[in-house]
Amino acid sequence: MIGLADCNNFYASCERVFKPSIRNKPVIVLSNNDGCVIARSNESKLLGIKMGEPAFKIKGLIKKYNINVFSTNFALYGDFSNRVMEILKSEVKSIEVYSIDEAFLDFSDFINAERAISIREKVKRWTGIPISIGVAPTKTLAKVANHIAKKYTKNGVFILNNNNLQRILNIFPVEDLWGIGIKYAKKLNYAGIYTALQFRDLDTDWIKRNFSINGVRLQDELKGIKHYSIESVLPRKKTICTTRSFGQEIQDYMILKEAISNFANSCATKLRKEESCCSSISVFLTTNKFNTKTSQYCPSIDLYFSTPTNDSIEIVSKANYALKMIYKKNYLYKKAGVIVKNIISQEEVQMSLFDTVDRRKKRKLMCSVDRINMIMGRDKVYLASQGVQKRWAIKQQQLSPCYTTQFSDLLTVKI
Repeated sequence: MIGLADCNNFYASCERVFKPSIRNKPVIVLSNNDGCVIARSNESKLLGIKMGEPAFKIKGLIKKYNINVFSTNFALYGDFSNRVMEILKSEVKSIEVYSIDEAFLDFSDFINAERAISIREKVKRWTGIPISIGVAPTKTLAKVANHIAKKYTKNGVFILNNNNLQRILNIFPVEDLWGIGIKYAKKLNYAGIYTALQFRDLDTDWIKRNFSINGVRLQDELKGIKHYSIESVLPRKKTICTTRSFGQEIQDYMILKEAISNFANSCATKLRKEESCCSSISVFLTTNKFNTKTSQYCPSIDLYFSTPTNDSIEIVSKANYALKMIYKKNYLYKKAGVIVKNIISQEEVQMSLFDTVDRRKKRKLMCSVDRINMIMGRDKVYLASQGVQKRWAIKQQQLSPCYTTQFSDLLTVKI
């Protein structure tokens, strides 16, 4: 059996852990630059607030119902995610971290409601984060079970088995199935397919003709035939991306250079953390498409390294060279990003015959920089091109403290 543990309203739940006063009250979390709603508590959902809704459109609702608003605090959310995943790892044979707030659990030894409830209560007691656990024979069915656990059970646990499988699939909307997007859902609805049970009982040849091989696998998984196993060791990422929308439109080249340098350094740091190297880099700029009064320009460029690397100095230098090639001074830029591609293991790097860089020395330097920043705090050691003032930084007017990741933000208890 496979379980799916999913944190309930994760971002909102993280904000509530250190603020007991806002429990059972409406909470929303906004995207970069406090733009759109990306997380809602159940109370906010009941007020009609939709996912992705621009914050300026719901100012009246926020004021009327005294909704608690927060800017995204990814450092806090990432730390809570790590804590939840470590607890789950201690309770099962293996897990697959599927996203920041979801993990598949290996229950091949045994599973019953008591064990699932015990795991759920332990996570809640140790972290303050409520989770739901759905259990079923396959990953797809575990997704269905988790949906039921989250919305229709009091204890947050649901086990899907032969006794209730057909009844649940008969009422489960086909558009809510794992892997069925809006496009496929419309196609299925047009063919008279509205439930997961109807999809499961479809003619396989029809699915082959109208969907990809993933459609056939989805049908098999609904029948209890396992196609997707628990992957405790995740495959190496193919790309790593760092992008940001700016707090205000930027025209100055030096400010853009600082932003691109920070994005490129972030990508390089992530590469080293995964013990990987990249062979190419992509840099892009974007003007504000919603500002119809200004000219639009959305350039991008790909550049290649003669030898795959994860060295911050090399990657930042190449990113700045790319910026120089695509930058035009007569435009106002709202967003920029850096993507490193063609990623391989740092142990599989094919050296270039004409490479003059002392790779061993560079690796030791980057290792020292990473260690200092880990001990002393983020960006205690950084490249000069990254700048100091962060004039490109996003707006986070409702940012909560990083309670668990910065000593300066630790709670003070008065006795």
